[in-house]
Amino acid sequence: MLDLNRLKALHAVSVYGSVGAAAEALMVTPSAISQQLAKLERETGATLLERSGRGVRLTDAAGLLAEHAERILALVETAEADFEALRGAVVGKLSMAAFPTAARGLIPAALTSLRTRHPDLELQFFEREPDREIREVARGELDLAVAQDWLNRPMALPDGLSRATLFDDIADVIIPADHPLAGRAEIQLAELCGERWISSSPGTICHDWLVFTLRSAEVEPEITCMVDEYATQIALVAAGHGCAIVPRLGSERLPDGARAVPIRPRPTRRIFAVWRTDAARRPAIRAAVEALRRAAEPYIAGGEETRAEPVQA
Repeated sequence: MLDLNRLKALHAVSVYGSVGAAAEALMVTPSAISQQLAKLERETGATLLERSGRGVRLTDAAGLLAEHAERILALVETAEADFEALRGAVVGKLSMAAFPTAARGLIPAALTSLRTRHPDLELQFFEREPDREIREVARGELDLAVAQDWLNRPMALPDGLSRATLFDDIADVIIPADHPLAGRAEIQLAELCGERWISSSPGTICHDWLVFTLRSAEVEPEITCMVDEYATQIALVAAGHGCAIVPRLGSERLPDGARAVPIRPRPTRRIFAVWRTDAARRPAIRAAVEALRRAAEPYIAGGEETRAEPVQA
């Protein structure tokens, strides 16, 4: 009989392209992956890896087995989810991730709620950027992630994933306190033409969104500072080094040298939970989504109820 852990190791090498990358994804050593594959070769009587330059590649036999392994692992996950649903108990292991501002603003309260209400649930949390965490959920490395996209640049999820919106996070422009527009009730982005801008790093969702949004308002962005933490962006604004657009989840406390001014129309990002559809029946998934919804309540503007979709079985 084929061993599931060995099939998981082979599948990981197939997905990530190397023993080292597979080991990192499964949080084991490369030696452990190599040992599992060696045992799988003895079980099947087939060569699974061949040398290719400095690395290795899967043989045709390994590729065929990896395809079966993907289906087998998906069936195992579905069986585990159905069994947990039948028991109705929030138990087992649950791995979660969130992007940095959600990690700070939502996750502490959500984890506290889960550990208080469900002490038999074993939790593991990681901070991740949205693109990475969604890939890891799709590949089965994470059970649940808190991700984001922007209403004017929605994100298409990979097949096999489900989502529930937690809340809509409005963004304001942060400008120096002595800026001529600092006292306005709201402004149009076009009024900031010619300003210097502070942004996240190139290639990130928020950098690409800022460039897209400013250009849509016919403002060509002159980005002079690139930092990923919103708190650092705000500090740079307060010191007079430019303007930034910061979601309210990331701008709870402003220094004296900075002002937040609403923008018309309102830039809005959706904060949502995402999980594999095959695992939706797990009580642990349902419990985690509800804990995240409770943690999000303070951020829902004006006390309005969240638009979150129900967690589908």
